[in-house]
Amino acid sequence: MPTQIFVNLPVKDLKRAVEFFTRLGFIFDPKFTDENATCMIVGENIFVMLLVEDFFKTFTPKDICDTSKSTEVLICISVDSRERINEMVNKAVAAGGTAPRQSKDYGFMYQHGFQDPDGHLWELIYMAPSTTI
Repeated sequence: MPTQIFVNLPVKDLKRAVEFFTRLGFIFDPKFTDENATCMIVGENIFVMLLVEDFFKTFTPKDICDTSKSTEVLICISVDSRERINEMVNKAVAAGGTAPRQSKDYGFMYQHGFQDPDGHLWELIYMAPSTTI
């Protein structure tokens, strides 16, 4: 079995979070979806578990980060083109997110990002094929 990554994020309103990410083109695994959580498919072995805050609290004794004041994590996803980045950021803003920074073009790499309605920061990058890891 290949290694998989599951990023777990707390959300205030699961329905709103699903609607937001659906508008960006993500799909969800119904086998791992109920009133407390859903599994968003990001890639072949990459998943984001969106967990309602009370359920998220059952996994940690620590307080949930107040994303209006602090950054808990930067989630970075590579995509296949600069155009796809701009399309996703525009969709995120139209769906209720924000674009907290301007795009950056480094020549070999283009980056932009958005903040979802729960305050999580998502960075999107495109790297020229000759510079990928």
